[in-house]
Formats: sequence, structure tokens, C-alpha cells
Amino acid sequence: MIKTICKDEAFLGLVSEKATNKDREVINDLKDTLRANSSRCVGMAANMIGVSKRIIIFTDGDKDRIMVNPKITKKQLPYQTQESCLSLEGERDVTRYMNITVEYLDEKFIKRREAFTGFTAQIIQHECDHLEGIII
Repeated sequence: MIKTICKDEAFLGLVSEKATNKDREVINDLKDTLRANSSRCVGMAANMIGVSKRIIIFTDGDKDRIMVNPKITKKQLPYQTQESCLSLEGERDVTRYMNITVEYLDEKFIKRREAFTGFTAQIIQHECDHLEGIII
């Protein structure tokens, strides 16, 4: 189901709870909502649709990727950039890392560890910030 984008900074500022198998419907809602906003968005965290669970989705090439309970375990090569967000107005300065490694559960709740670079790494960092209640 396509959900409304949450803009409540008090809610967005909360640390999200660990996701479980019971949160599979959130994954479907994130997929639908990202597709509906694909012209202006490349990633989302569950709190952006009003659900305080540790689930993110992002566009990786021509497919959407889900990460459940992602944890960035390695960061290399910091750089400064500006980002915007569907939940917030305007752009903000932020430090990101060119290379990251992430441990997460995939959509089938299988444990994964993967390295990402460049813009994909930036998207993941932005969405993981959402899970920590960090508002850029």
C-alpha cells in the first residue's frame, strides 16, 4: 500500500526498533511507496512511512533492495555533500563515506554482509541515519 510520507520531526527523531518477521507488510508498503515516489526519491526508511522499524529500501541500478536491521560496520574515505529528503524541506550539508560495509538481513531474512561504494553507499548511509533518528 502506498503510504503518506511522514514529516513529523519529533517522530523522525526517534531511534527505530529492531524489525522482525512480523514486519513483512512494512517491506511491501515501502516498495509501493518508493515506486510511487520514484521520480523524486531513491531510498526510504520505514519511519518515513510512519513505522518505527529498522527497515530500509533503496534503488540499486534497475532494482529495489531491502535491508532489514542494517548495520554499517566499516566506513572509508569521508567526503562532504548536500542531501535532500522527502520528509524534510531543502538541502543540508552532511559527511558521507565513499566506501561502506553493511551487515543486514535481506528481504527473506537471510543474513548478508556486503560492500557498497559511491552514490549507493551514500543512499544507504542516509537511510541508516533515519533509523538512528538522525535528521539531516
